[in-house]
Amino acid sequence: MKISVSILNSKDRKEDIIALNKTEISYFHIDVMDGNFVSQKAFSSDEIVKLSTISEKPLDIHLMVDNPLLYIEALKNIPNIENITIHFEIDKDINSILTRIKELGFKRGLSIKPNTKIEDIIPYIDNVDLILLMTVEPGLGGQKILPQSKERLLKLKNLVENRNITIEVDGGINNETIKDISQADIFVVGSYITQSQNPIEKIKTLLV
Repeated sequence: MKISVSILNSKDRKEDIIALNKTEISYFHIDVMDGNFVSQKAFSSDEIVKLSTISEKPLDIHLMVDNPLLYIEALKNIPNIENITIHFEIDKDINSILTRIKELGFKRGLSIKPNTKIEDIIPYIDNVDLILLMTVEPGLGGQKILPQSKERLLKLKNLVENRNITIEVDGGINNETIKDISQADIFVVGSYITQSQNPIEKIKTLLV
C-alpha cells in the first residue's frame, strides 16, 4: 500500500511537506488545475519547482488541464517527479502526450473521471504505466467518495490483469473508505491528513 498525500487543501504547503517528509508516505500528490478543465486553479509551474526542492518524497503530478504539454515541458527538469498523469477526457492526442512523458523519463499516467466508462481507455493501456481512477469529481478536495467506486475499481483491475500497470485511486479516502477500494496500489489522501490536528497519526491509521 502506497499513500500519495495531496497538499491541495494544505493551510501551508511548504510546512506540510517538511512535516510529512519523515513519515511513511510514498509521494506528494500535486493537483495542477488550469481553471478550464476544472473550474479551480492550483499549482503554477513555479510553485511546483519551489516545492520540489524541499520534498524528500517523489512527486506524483496530476494534470487537470486542457493542454498538459505546456505543463509537462515546464516541469521536465524537476528530478524528483515520478508520475505525470493526464486526463482521458481532454480533446488532445493522448497517445502522443503519453509518449512524450515517457521520453522525458517519467511514468505515464492516465486519469478517468467517475462518469467515464472503464472500457473507453482500452486504446491507451499499452502506453501507460499508471491509471488514476477518480472516486470523486475532480477539482475540489474534501468530497465524499462515490458509491460506484468499488465496482469501477474491480472492473479496472480485471481490464489490466497481467499487465504491469499501477492503479491509483483519488477522492474521499479516509481510514474507513479505504477498505472498499483496498485493491488499488496507490491511494491519494488529502483532507483526511492535511486538515487534521495530527497528520502523522492519521497516516498510521491508513497503513494498517
